[in-house]
Amino acid sequence: MVVRVVRLGSARAKDEGTRIGTVRRPPRGVPKSAFASQNWYDVWFPNLAPSVETIKSGQSAASPRDWSAFARKYRAEMATPENSRTLDLLAALSQHANFSVGCYCEDEAHCHRSVLRALLAEKGAKLG
Repeated sequence: MVVRVVRLGSARAKDEGTRIGTVRRPPRGVPKSAFASQNWYDVWFPNLAPSVETIKSGQSAASPRDWSAFARKYRAEMATPENSRTLDLLAALSQHANFSVGCYCEDEAHCHRSVLRALLAEKGAKLG
C-alpha cells in the first residue's frame, strides 16, 4: 500500500486508488461530474494546497534561492496543527491503502507536490 504523488489529469497508475486534488482551484472548463472520469481527481482537498500568496511566490521562483523561500513558506503552512494532522492521517493511511495526491503542474521539481512528497516521507508515509 502506498501514496503516489501525481500530476492531475495524467493517466492513472494500476491500483492507484483514490486521487486527491491538493490544488486551490478545480480544473477550468471541466464539469464537476467529469473530474474523476478525466483523471483530475476523485476528491478535492485544497487544504493541502499552498495559499494564493505562496503559490505566486513558487510560480515566480527564478532561482534556487527563490524556490527555497517558497518551500519554507509552504512548509510553514503545512506545519499548522490542522495541516500537520492531515499529513499524519495520510501517512498512516498509506500503510493500509493505495491513494494519490497531486497538482496540475507539469514539472514536479517546480511544484508544491515535490515539497508535499518530502513532507509525507518525513511523516513516515509509504511512497510509490
